[in-house]
Amino acid sequence: MNDILSGSDKIYTCLKIDEVNNLGAAKIRIRSLLAAIDVRDRKCTKRTIRPANIERVLFTEEMRKTYTIICPQMSPIHFDMLEKAFSSCGYNFKVLTNDNRHSVDVGLKYVNNDACYPSLCVVGQIMEAILSGEYDTDHLAVMMTQTGGGCRATNYVGFIRRALEKAGYPHIPVISLNLGGIEVNPGFKLDLKLIMRLLYAALFGDIFMRCVYRMRPYEVTPGSVEEVHQKWLAVCNDFITSKHPSFFRYRKICREMIREFDAIPIHEDMKKPRVGIVGEILVKFAPAANNYLVELLEHEGAEAVVPDLLDFMFYCFYNQIYKAEHLGTSKKAARLCRLGISGMNFVRSASARELKKSRHFDPPADIYELVKYAGEIVDIGNQTGEGWFLTGEMLELIHDGTANIVCTQPFACLPNHVVGKGVIKALRKRYPKSNIVAIDYDPGASEVNQLNRIKLMLSTANKNLAKE
Repeated sequence: MNDILSGSDKIYTCLKIDEVNNLGAAKIRIRSLLAAIDVRDRKCTKRTIRPANIERVLFTEEMRKTYTIICPQMSPIHFDMLEKAFSSCGYNFKVLTNDNRHSVDVGLKYVNNDACYPSLCVVGQIMEAILSGEYDTDHLAVMMTQTGGGCRATNYVGFIRRALEKAGYPHIPVISLNLGGIEVNPGFKLDLKLIMRLLYAALFGDIFMRCVYRMRPYEVTPGSVEEVHQKWLAVCNDFITSKHPSFFRYRKICREMIREFDAIPIHEDMKKPRVGIVGEILVKFAPAANNYLVELLEHEGAEAVVPDLLDFMFYCFYNQIYKAEHLGTSKKAARLCRLGISGMNFVRSASARELKKSRHFDPPADIYELVKYAGEIVDIGNQTGEGWFLTGEMLELIHDGTANIVCTQPFACLPNHVVGKGVIKALRKRYPKSNIVAIDYDPGASEVNQLNRIKLMLSTANKNLAKE
C-alpha cells in the first residue's frame, strides 16, 4: 500500500489499533496527516498518478542457456536432491546455503517487519546472495514456489520483485514455480521429465527424514546413521541425474535403503519421548528458521518426528477437489488433481510398503485419512496457508502414538493461529494425553523463552513416558 500511494504522490499513513483504549498515538498520527495535507494544499502541489505494478521480466529460452537460477533453502535434507533434479533437466540451478541470522537481517532491509518471518528468511537469502558479488547479476534469475492461496507460497514472488527493484536489480527475472498456470515463462517448463525427478527427490528426502530422525537418537556408534545417510544420498543423486530413472530401480533403492537404515545397531531398550514437529512449511522444515529444533530436541533427550514434505502437495491437490465439490470451481481441475493424488500415491507406495514392513519405521498417512481426522475439529474449507492440513498433521501424530507436539508458527501468522494454536484446546479435550506447545518464531523472538517452553513440554513428556 505504501508503494501504491507514495508512487502517485499520496501520503501513506498506517494506524495500528487493538483492544487498548488509549488512542492518543492514533490521534497524533491523524493530526499529523491532516497537517501534512493542509501544507500540501497551501503549496498547490500537483499529483502525478503513476502505475503501481512492477513490470515482470520474463525468463526466456535464451536465458536458460546462460543464466544461473537461485532458489532459497527450505529443507536441506530434501533440497540437496532437488538441485540435482533441476540440473539434470538442463537448468543451471543453485540452492542457496546462506540460511542464517545474517540473511534474516538483510531481509529486514527489504521487507516490512510486519510481514511474516518466513518472508524475511526467503527474501533475505536471495538479496544477500545477489548483493554478495558471487553471481553475475546480468545472468541471474530467481525461482520461488507459488500456490495461488492467500499466504506465503503466493505472495513471496511479489515480495522478491519489490526487493529487487529497491536494490536496483529490476532486470533479474523471478520464475514462479507453480502447477496452476499462475505465471508462465518461455524459458522454464515444468514438464513430465522434471516433475518425476522432483517427485523422486521429495520422496527420497521424506525417507531420509523418517529414517535418520528415528534412528539417530538411539545409535550405538555415534555417526553411523549419518554415514548411511550420506552413502544413500550419493546413490539417490545418481538415480535422479540418470538419463532414464526407472520406477523399478527407484523401488529397489527404497527397499534396500530402508532395510539398511532399519538394520543399524541401536539401543533397543532405550526409551525417549517422541516429539512431532508441525507448523508453517518453511519454519517447520528450515533448521535456521526454527533455531535448529530437531537438533535441540535430540540434545534434550527426545526423538523428533516430522511428517513428510510430500504431504503438503497432497494437501494442495485435495483442496482443488474440495473446491469443485463445494464451491463450484473447475471439475476438470479436480479430476486432474485426483489423478495426481493417485499417481503420487502409486509412486510413494514403494517406500510406504517397505516402511510398514520395517521394525522401526512408520508408513506415511493417506491424504483422505488426514481429511477425515481434521474434519472432526475444523472445516476442510480452512485452506489459507497450511489450513486444515496443520490440524490433520497433529491428529496423524497423535493417532501414531506421538502425543508430544511442537507447533512452529511465524509470529502473528493468522492461519496458523486459527488451525494450529487455535485447535490445541479442542485436541486436548478429545485426546487428554496430547502435550502440545505452540512456539512463535520471529527476528525479535526470545530464544531463551522458546527453549524454556520446549523444555517444559519435554518435562511433561518425560513424566508421561515414565508412567507408561
